[in-house]
Amino acid sequence: MAAHINAAKKGEIAESILLPGDPLRAKFIAENFLDNPKCYNEIRGMLGYTGTYKGVPVSVQGTGMGMPSMGIYSWELISEYGVKNLIRIGSAGSFQEKVKLKDIVFGVSTSTDSNYAHTFNINGTYSPCADFDLLLKAKACADKLGIPVHAGNIVSCDVFYEEQEEWWQKWAKMGVLAVEMEAAALYMNAAYHGAKALCIVTISDHFISSERSTAEERETSFTEMMQIALETVTI
Repeated sequence: MAAHINAAKKGEIAESILLPGDPLRAKFIAENFLDNPKCYNEIRGMLGYTGTYKGVPVSVQGTGMGMPSMGIYSWELISEYGVKNLIRIGSAGSFQEKVKLKDIVFGVSTSTDSNYAHTFNINGTYSPCADFDLLLKAKACADKLGIPVHAGNIVSCDVFYEEQEEWWQKWAKMGVLAVEMEAAALYMNAAYHGAKALCIVTISDHFISSERSTAEERETSFTEMMQIALETVTI
């Protein structure tokens, strides 16, 4: 039994799901984008809903912050509820001048400073990457909506408050576009279980310009990435 989503019954979670870190963002998406949304989970405050978008069943589930939390929810969704398409929609900090505040980034691949991959007992360095089919669909949907996007390597980090002020510059030098905290675990879990995953993030912080979005903006105003994700899982 799924220990963290066990309020949901089999069949109550759709095969395609959006995964915001913030459970209130999950609630916002359900109430503003889905038809007839029903809450299937409230355990630990991690709200989960299933409804339809353009007649297609879609779920949205809060996952919390960090790879351990994402690892738990994505693992249970795939292994216990048969979810096949998982799109993380979250916020990220830009490392590059060209990637501006409120720009959208597709995580083609994700570097990480985490040891999350140790659980798979891989004799080497594993490189987590997005599902190519989902990536192509997302780009096509973004183009159709007229929404510009960046695509490339992002980095999933375990620590939010780094003591070394210039820690991010080495990642930036290697062409990493942005930092977030969940995608690597999602990509690894999806690969292990044969599911499809993609990370779409909106830039909420900028390491070069020091610009920042408010908490309310993060919760309710990043609607373009929500639209891209919803369109992606319904075509």
